[in-house]
Amino acid sequence: MNSRSPIDHSLAQKFVLPIGAFGLAFLLWIFVVSGNTYSTIMQLPIEARNLNAQKAHRKEVPEFASVLLQGTGRDLFKAYLIRRFAGFKLVLDLEGISQEYEFVLNEYFDQYPQKVVLPSAYKLKFIEVIYPSRIKISLDEILVKTVPIKPMIKVELDDGYVNIGSVNLYPPEIEITGPKEDLVSVKQVLTYPDTFLQAREPLSGWIDIQSIGRLIEFSQNEIEFSIDIQQISERIIVDIPVLVINKRDKIRVFPSPQTVSLTVVGGMNQIANLNSDEINVTVDFNNWILQKQFYEPNVEIPSTVLDWRDLSPRTIELGVAREAG
Repeated sequence: MNSRSPIDHSLAQKFVLPIGAFGLAFLLWIFVVSGNTYSTIMQLPIEARNLNAQKAHRKEVPEFASVLLQGTGRDLFKAYLIRRFAGFKLVLDLEGISQEYEFVLNEYFDQYPQKVVLPSAYKLKFIEVIYPSRIKISLDEILVKTVPIKPMIKVELDDGYVNIGSVNLYPPEIEITGPKEDLVSVKQVLTYPDTFLQAREPLSGWIDIQSIGRLIEFSQNEIEFSIDIQQISERIIVDIPVLVINKRDKIRVFPSPQTVSLTVVGGMNQIANLNSDEINVTVDFNNWILQKQFYEPNVEIPSTVLDWRDLSPRTIELGVAREAG
């Protein structure tokens, strides 16, 4: 029984790999330098031109077609490597199409061979389109509308910090353009999702808008955003006026005291700039009864302030008098 030693096996590996690589390189070299004629299938981009300015595509036009080309080995190889950058394309002329039209590709390119663009530097011959055999063009009235942008940004705050307000977008809305049938139902567009963890300082940057299809274009594909994050703090606000609402004709009402104080809780910078007239303290005269002297007021603070407490005093006395005459 014959067996190969580990040394023999190692030597075989050392020789087989270089020989295999050399063989592949040799075959590739033969193909590249060969002047023989070959045929091969390549993917060429499709370009639809001369679309009516008042129209938009209702269905997507395929991006590529499989095309049979003929040429020397070296030209086919070079074309294969840089076909997307050298201007190779199939052109469909949409001039005069108002709603629908079906291109039978091989018939179309037989009739208009100049629509098959093969750079002259590559001596290639177009044989036929393999797939697709037909392309149906469907057009619709073009529509332009403005829609709001919804941010899909999630912020997880570090302990002791607060997000002041919502995510600010610049701009908060964009123009979208596309077929009327598709755009009628579009009410908003979304940014791509993003998440910030343990945030403790203001955030800003740029974020992309999610595509809603190749047929719909945006006035811009990214927008700027900012998020105001502040450390939580407290502040006492004094001299907040007390207002009596729903007063009746010929009745004079005197709240006592006429001002109150309270403690607000919120972002440090936000509450530092808070004024007493931004807080509403009201007593509803509809709740007034002769036998009752003191009333608890209603307190409304700005939505960006987290909370309030320690209202002083907690109740308001109402003095009521009828006007003379």
